[in-house]
Amino acid sequence: MHLGSPGNVSQLNAEAPWDAFDPQAYVDHNYKRMIPEDREIISIVRDHFSDHFRITGDRPVRGIDVGAGANLYPAFCMLPWCDDITLLDRAEPNVRYLEAQRLSYDRDWDAFWNLLCEDGAYAALPGDPRKRFAEATQVEQGDLFALSDRPEHWSLGTMFFVAESLSTSHEEFRVAVERFLLSLAPGAPFAAAFMEHSEGYVVGDTHFPACDVGWPEIRSAIEVSADEFKMFTVGEPNAVRDGYSSMIVACGFRRGGNQTLGDR
Repeated sequence: MHLGSPGNVSQLNAEAPWDAFDPQAYVDHNYKRMIPEDREIISIVRDHFSDHFRITGDRPVRGIDVGAGANLYPAFCMLPWCDDITLLDRAEPNVRYLEAQRLSYDRDWDAFWNLLCEDGAYAALPGDPRKRFAEATQVEQGDLFALSDRPEHWSLGTMFFVAESLSTSHEEFRVAVERFLLSLAPGAPFAAAFMEHSEGYVVGDTHFPACDVGWPEIRSAIEVSADEFKMFTVGEPNAVRDGYSSMIVACGFRRGGNQTLGDR
C-alpha cells in the first residue's frame, strides 16, 4: 500500500474498516502515473515469470492475485501464461472497482502494460490486452485467511502489499503469507511485495493498519513454504509517503518443485 498514516494503533484484520476503503482515491494517489518504485517492481516480477515459463514452456496455467485491491498490474504480470486469473479481495468497494475494470480497464493502466511489453512474452500476446484481461480474469470476494479451506491450488500467484497491510499483528502477517503460499501448487512461481516498517496508511479519509516487518520477518514467513526465493529492496525511505522504510519484493517458488534461483 502506498498511502500515508497518522500512526499505527493495534488493530486486527477483522477490526479494520474495509468497507470504507476508497479504491478510486487509492488509484488517484498511486497509479495515475507510474512511479520509479512500481517500474522496478514490475521489471523484477516480469523477468521472474518470463524466465521461468521460457524455460519450462508450461501454459496455460491458473493464476491468483491475493488481495488484488485497486491494483491491476500484478494480474497483468500473469496474463501471458494464464487462461484463468482469480482476483481475490475482501473489501466490497474493491470488488466493485475490479469488476468495472475487468470489463475495460482505464487508460491509466496502459503505461503498466506497456512496460511489461518490453519483454517479448508480453508483447507477443495476441489481440487487445483489454479483451484478454476481461476474458482471463474473474473477481471473487473472499478472505485470504480462508484459502486454507479451498481444495484447489493455483499454479501462479501474486500478493502485493497485503500481508503487512491488513493488521498490526505479526501473527496475522505470518499466517497471511503462509495461506498465500499454500494456496499454490508445489513448484508454482510466485511474487509478493511488502512495505517495510510500515506505520499504517490512509486511503481517502480512513486509516488502515499495518504490521511493522522487515527483511528478517519477511524471510522467516516465506521460507516456511518456499524452497527457492530471492528478495529485493526497492526505493528509498518515505519516497512514496511518510511512515515506511522501503519496499521489498520476493520472487520464488512454492516448496515442492525443482526450480532453482541460485544463491539467495
